[in-house]
Amino acid sequence: MQRNDWWGSVREYSHPRVVGVFFMGISSGFPLTLLLSSLGFWLIDEGVSKATIGLLTLSLIPYSLKFLWAPALDSLRLPILNRLFGRRRSWLILIQIGLALSIVGLATSSPGEDPVFFGLMAMLVCFMSASQDLVIDAYRIEILKDDEMPAGAAMTQFGYRVGNLIAGVVTLKFADWYGWDIAYLSMPVLLLFALIPALIFGEPARRGKHLMEKEIATVRSWMSKGAEMPELLQKLIENFFTTVVVPFKEFIQRRGWWVVLLFIVLLKVGDSMAAVMTAPLIGDLGFSKDEIIWANKTVGFIAVLIGAFCGGVVLNRLGTYRGLMVAAILMMVTNLSFALLAENGRNLDLLIFTIGFENFAAGMGGTIAIAYLSGLCNLAFTATQYALLTSFASLGRLLIGAPSGFMQESIGYTEFFLLTTLAAIPGIILLMVMKRMGYVTDDIRAKSD
Repeated sequence: MQRNDWWGSVREYSHPRVVGVFFMGISSGFPLTLLLSSLGFWLIDEGVSKATIGLLTLSLIPYSLKFLWAPALDSLRLPILNRLFGRRRSWLILIQIGLALSIVGLATSSPGEDPVFFGLMAMLVCFMSASQDLVIDAYRIEILKDDEMPAGAAMTQFGYRVGNLIAGVVTLKFADWYGWDIAYLSMPVLLLFALIPALIFGEPARRGKHLMEKEIATVRSWMSKGAEMPELLQKLIENFFTTVVVPFKEFIQRRGWWVVLLFIVLLKVGDSMAAVMTAPLIGDLGFSKDEIIWANKTVGFIAVLIGAFCGGVVLNRLGTYRGLMVAAILMMVTNLSFALLAENGRNLDLLIFTIGFENFAAGMGGTIAIAYLSGLCNLAFTATQYALLTSFASLGRLLIGAPSGFMQESIGYTEFFLLTTLAAIPGIILLMVMKRMGYVTDDIRAKSD
């Protein structure tokens, strides 16, 4: 990647494709808010029991399992639509139709009278939303040039947060004025923010043709040495091998692949541990709801956008290795501010500083992590590998964050946040080792297409 000067890195944000990625992020971000936030308010208004509300969180399972059907989006071609729009855009159109219809189904169902059907509609919305994320992420990675990747990663966060904000604020306002059904029925219009840029910028070039031809020849040679099998079975084995096995195989054949996976887990280990206990800390310190809203929704929202923007500039200017190092150190240091807050007690100014600092670091780290994971993907099967990498990172954060409550109860808040600061050090050390061994470079795309 040819790195720009600081002003050149800022100008990257004005490139048409980067701006398009921002709008696509809006379409990607709003469904999750409908399911996580707005839906809860709707259920409370309908008098649904807390137990039922808790069970409905199971509808979010598809977000964690989207890697299971990602290979289909990489390999299967839709009849008619593929000829008209190409692989990525045809899937985007089909999935957005499904997402719009599922939101309509959710809006017209009754959580009080038929909670089972309502829950199924919520899960269908989640499945379609997770599938849309797969296509949008793959499209973004494939359509952006190398120099646009850092700004594109930042704009992805911008758009996603704006989508969250629109879905949260507009649905509550519309529900107050017109009712929950009208509020939800208005949301599918946000899907146009992804569709229109995709129609404007066209279909990304299909990559990896020679790689796939080589792998197909390999599996056909292997099958020819065995017993005779029906042609249909041969075709099924060939498709399974090229769509599911090959993306894994290609990744684990890279030098130091397991070190890269370990680093993906360790990059945010301290941050993940701390994130679980920040809300309990703020609650236990006795801050009012208005103070928490001001710190989180206003200061925090602005800070995360500034951090995301700075992350794109830093990554474009300094390169991948130094960008990752800056993000890792910054996320580590933010945990010390929570330890300071725990020691000082109820201090509004310190709360605002801590939340702002943490969100700034999260925004910068998120941009750099998105760009880094995007660059690890082979463009022959972008959706599959990106889904696998992000699912692996999420699983790592989940397993690491799970015991945080037990740790905090045993040692207290101050000591706990000091521990989370120390927990970030192995990731920083591993990053230096990766640099020395050549597993991370200053290029955005660390490998050939």
